[in-house]
Amino acid sequence: MTVERVNPPELSPPTGFSHAVVAVGGRIVFLAGQTALDADGKVVGESLPEQFARALANLLAALAAAGGTASDLARVTVYVTDVAAYRECAPELGRIWRESAGNDYPAMAVVGIVRLWDEQALVELDGFAVLDR
Repeated sequence: MTVERVNPPELSPPTGFSHAVVAVGGRIVFLAGQTALDADGKVVGESLPEQFARALANLLAALAAAGGTASDLARVTVYVTDVAAYRECAPELGRIWRESAGNDYPAMAVVGIVRLWDEQALVELDGFAVLDR
């Protein structure tokens, strides 16, 4: 499987995402939305960065269980209850992403929403990956 990240020069420079990802070969893994739930089903973390780190860890755990790694991610959508807070925390969220998932970003979108399934949840991540195995 090959993954090519495409960032055309006529678009604004991407920061923390790729404009397009081309994946050839392999199998597709669709990842359900993950929040900051622990193994007991309780939301952990009070702040957006704490919850983002846990939600990302949960997403990557689901991906690993399917046989993939962060570099296999082709698309991730981030749902947040407060877009302004997300923008404020963007440098820290980017650091968390790089520490957990590396520097190869998937195609991404951030969507502001009213609330998530669990009222305490501030962020949810879903996506899909393309695996060569």
